[in-house]
Amino acid sequence: MTDPATPASLTAGNITFGTVTLDVADLGPESPLPPVAAGIHTPYRVGIGVPDELKARSAYGYPPNIYPYTIQDGYSRERQARELPAVVLENRHLKATVLPGLGGRIWELLDKATGKQLLHSPRTIQFANFALRNAWFAGGLEWNIGTRGHTPTSCIPWHTALLTAPDGQQLLRMWEFERLRGVVVQVDLWLPADSRVLFSAVRLRNPDPDEVPMYWWSNAAVPETPDTRVIAPAHTAFGSDYETDIQRVTPTDHEGTDATWPVRNAHAADYFFDIPEGHRHWIAAVDADGDGLAMLSTSRLRGKKLFVWGQGDGGHNWQEWLSPGAGVGYAEIQAGLAQTQFEHLPMPGGAEWSWVEAYGNAGLDPEAAHGGWDAAVDHAQSRLAGLADQQALDAALAYAAPLADTAPQDMLLAGTGWGALDEELRRASGAQPLDSGGTPFAADTLTADQAPWLELLRQPVPDADSPFVFPASGSFVAGPAWERLLEGAAGAEARFHEATLKHARQDLVPAERLYVQAVVIDPGHALAHRGLGLLLLATARVDAGLAELRAACAADPASGKLLAEAMTLHLAHGEPRAALLLAEQAPSGATAAGRNRFLTARAMAGSGRTDDAAAILKEGVEIPDLLEGDNAISELWLQLCPGEEVPRKYRFSMH
Repeated sequence: MTDPATPASLTAGNITFGTVTLDVADLGPESPLPPVAAGIHTPYRVGIGVPDELKARSAYGYPPNIYPYTIQDGYSRERQARELPAVVLENRHLKATVLPGLGGRIWELLDKATGKQLLHSPRTIQFANFALRNAWFAGGLEWNIGTRGHTPTSCIPWHTALLTAPDGQQLLRMWEFERLRGVVVQVDLWLPADSRVLFSAVRLRNPDPDEVPMYWWSNAAVPETPDTRVIAPAHTAFGSDYETDIQRVTPTDHEGTDATWPVRNAHAADYFFDIPEGHRHWIAAVDADGDGLAMLSTSRLRGKKLFVWGQGDGGHNWQEWLSPGAGVGYAEIQAGLAQTQFEHLPMPGGAEWSWVEAYGNAGLDPEAAHGGWDAAVDHAQSRLAGLADQQALDAALAYAAPLADTAPQDMLLAGTGWGALDEELRRASGAQPLDSGGTPFAADTLTADQAPWLELLRQPVPDADSPFVFPASGSFVAGPAWERLLEGAAGAEARFHEATLKHARQDLVPAERLYVQAVVIDPGHALAHRGLGLLLLATARVDAGLAELRAACAADPASGKLLAEAMTLHLAHGEPRAALLLAEQAPSGATAAGRNRFLTARAMAGSGRTDDAAAILKEGVEIPDLLEGDNAISELWLQLCPGEEVPRKYRFSMH
C-alpha cells in the first residue's frame, strides 16, 4: 500500500484510502453487441438424494440473459504495473485491503500474528472469461449477486464512502445498483480495535413492488497447500463435477478419497455442505499449522461451499491462466443465501434482507483439524466460537442495522451512473426511490453511458411534427418505462433499442417487426441486422438468419466482434465455407484477434484446407477470453494433428 496522497478527512480511525500497485491487464472496451440471446445457463440435472424443495428452487428464477449489461471482453493478456484505488482496514490483529474499483473485492486479509495471507492474493490481475459478463479475475473475496455465476458487478467500481458510527467506529460502505434484478446491494465493512475478525454487514433491498429471484454467494479464494483441509459442520454435501447429476455425496469418502483436502480431488468439483437446521453457519480452510480463513455468518446465509480445480492439466492450466506466475494453487470456500448455487430465492417486493459475515484466522490445532472428521468439526466449532460466537455475530447484525440508512460522510470513489439514471426515472414517475438514505446515487455520477437515456427521459411530450430522434447509444436499459419512452422517439436507433428490449426478454414477434423497421430506416445499421439475424436463427430460419449476420458484417467490416459471432454461428450451422469467406473479406484488423484466428482455422479445416488450419495452431493461438470449460482448441488439434500430443498450453479440460 503506498502512502495515500488524500485529504486527512479521508483517513479516519483504522481506515486508510490510497492505492495499491499490481500487475494488471487492461480491461479494454466493452462489446457493442447487446446480450439478447437466451441461454446463459446450462441446466443441471438433479439426481440422487436431492430434496424436492431444492429441486423446485433450482428450476426457478433463471434469466434468459444478462441484458441490460454489456459484455466485458476487450481485455488482453498483456499486463503492466498499475495503481488501483485501495482501502485498508487495520488493527493489531488483521490488515484487510479492499479494491473498491473492482467490485469492492476484499483483496488481502493478513493475520499479523502469523504473517500469513488468509486469502489467495496474487500480485497479478488477469481478466478471463469466467463471469456472467465474461471478464473476471482470481483472488480475494468477492460478492456475487444476481444469478448463478460470477456477478455482473465483478469488474466495475462500486460507490465507496466512509461512515462514522455514533460510538466513533469507522465503517467502509460500498454499494451499487444491480441492474439484472433491479436491487440495491450494500456492504459495510468494519474492524473493531481489538477484533480478530473483519465484519461485513450485507443488505439487499428490492425497491419495487414485484417479487424478484435473488441469489448471493460470498466467494473467498484461499491458498491451496498439500495440507490444506476444508471443514464445515456437515457430514454430507450436494456435489457436482460439472458433467454428472447434482447428487448427495459424502465429501470425506467421495470417489475413494477424502475430498475435504482440495489436493486430493482429481478433477474440478463443487461441494455444497448440507448443514443441519439449527447449527451454526461456518466454513474454514486451514493449512498444516491450523491457520487459514474462517468464514462465519448469521443464519440467513445458509449455504457453505468448497470448490476445487482438481489436479489435472486443465485445473493447473486454468489457475496459471488466471494467476500468471503465482506458482501456487488455490481453492474457494463460499457462503450463500440458498443451500446451493443452483437455486434462487423469491425476494418479495419492498423487501430488505440483511446478514453479517465475519472473517479471520481459524487458528485450529493442526492435529485436530487434520484428524477424523467428527473430531475436526467439534474442535473447529469450539475454537471458532472463541473467534466470533453466534452471540457476537447477532450483536454485529444488530449494531449494523440502524446504521444502514445513515448517510455516509466522505465519498472515496464513485461507482457507475446507472443507479443515478434509475433514480432520475423514479423521480419522473413518482416511484419509490432507490436510496433509502444510506446509499446515495448522486447526479454527478452520471456519465456518457447514461447521457442518451437521460436526454430521452427529459424530452417533452412527443410532437408529431418534430419528433425526438433518439441518438446513437452503445449502452442499454431495461423495463417498461423505457419502452414507453422509446415508442415516442423517432429514428432507426429508437426502433433498434425498442427491438433489443423485447428481444432480451424473448418477446420475439414484436422484436422482429422493430428490427425490420430499423433496417428499413437505416439499411446500414449493423446491430439491427445482427439482432434480426440472431432472432431468425432462434426461430429456425437459418438461411435468413445467417444472411442477416453477413449483412451486419458488411455494414461494419472493421468489427472483430461481429465477425467472431458471425463465423461462430456459421460454423455451428454447418457453413464453414461461408465462415471462411467472411474472414477473407474482412480487413486484417478484424481477423487479427486470437479468437478470430482460431475461428479461421476451424473454417479452413471444415473447408478442406487442413494443412493451413494446422499451421495456424502450430504457430500458436491464444484466446484471451477463452471460456471456462471450452476444449475447442485441443479438440481441433486432435482432429488436425493425429498422433501428436496436444500441447500443454491447449489443455484446458477439467476432466
